[in-house]
Amino acid sequence: MSQSKIWLSSPHMGGREQEYVKEAFDTNWVAPLGPNVNGFEQDISDYLKGDVHTAALSSGTAALHLGLILLGVQAGDEVICQSMTFSASANPIAYQGATPVFVDSEADTWNMSPYHLEKAIIDRLEKGKKPKAIIPVHLYGMPVKMNEIMVIAQKYDIPVLEDAAEALGSHIDGKMCGTYGEMAALSFNGNKIITTSGGGALVSGNAKYIHDARFLATQARDAAPHYQHSHIGYNYRMSNICAGIGRGQMEVLADRVAQRRAIYDQYVQRMSGIPGVSFQLEPEGYFSNRWLTTILIDPKETGGITRETLRLELEKDNIESRPLWKPMHLQPVFSNSPYYGDDTSVELFNNGLCLPSGSNLASEDLERVFSIIESVFSKEYAAH
Repeated sequence: MSQSKIWLSSPHMGGREQEYVKEAFDTNWVAPLGPNVNGFEQDISDYLKGDVHTAALSSGTAALHLGLILLGVQAGDEVICQSMTFSASANPIAYQGATPVFVDSEADTWNMSPYHLEKAIIDRLEKGKKPKAIIPVHLYGMPVKMNEIMVIAQKYDIPVLEDAAEALGSHIDGKMCGTYGEMAALSFNGNKIITTSGGGALVSGNAKYIHDARFLATQARDAAPHYQHSHIGYNYRMSNICAGIGRGQMEVLADRVAQRRAIYDQYVQRMSGIPGVSFQLEPEGYFSNRWLTTILIDPKETGGITRETLRLELEKDNIESRPLWKPMHLQPVFSNSPYYGDDTSVELFNNGLCLPSGSNLASEDLERVFSIIESVFSKEYAAH
């Protein structure tokens, strides 16, 4: 009989989600918008601290798309995007008919390299193309070097649209990820640290951006008694039902962050002595929500054991793990896009693995994961 599935990161309900959803049903607020949407938006704004405004949307991708529209990105423009990320960071650039310009990672956080970012900007300017926006991505919950990125962005007067889809709860010296740029996108997909089953949000310190995002996300209907439209609109708003799930999830977000960080600590405790295995460490002042625990495996130090060796052995035991994101500049769909870097992201992709990290991961399931890891890195396995 096969073992039960251990997921990389599965949804984890907190208990009160059904109360909010039931209230929506009881009051017949099942159509888009409603009290849960308003409440969820306020919950997010309060959590991020400071003067932040929020629009609850259908996905993090929708948030990035609206962000680019509000920044005036059009066909023929260029947008700088972190290369090592999920395709949803780059796809909205293509939605607008613009060209992504990919920037490599740096080794400390695995996120956008400030050095290569500035090199890219200078080169694009020399070619007569000033980028319209910069999209850094807080991978796996680890904050980007936002202080350095913002200095460069301000130097060249280019707005920053943060992709904080994986980083709700992460911060640098107390300043929350998602509050550095002009706008930021959050994701509440089923595998994120909290979920609305599917959903996202656009956040900004600029109230007008959020006002305009809500307008565009509800099909851009003009203020008229009939249906009249002066702009192209989108069906991007979150439903009152999904927002009810989100309200319950927000109540346990602090617990979820603590649970994910505790799982990371257990991996470090059990694996830090294995030659050739290293972790994504927090620079001083950085706080990661540890959405996923990620490791690098150096086959030169492990006797030939690779990230694929471990991934396939976990898979045999019905345990989900996943390589790090394949850089966008290596993706066939973006093969003609400009790229600036030294292939740090390629090395990370070749050697990196995401391990099961769900906040609802049972201790016995984690022991199953450890037993596979320990067997793979045992002398007997290596000799085999």
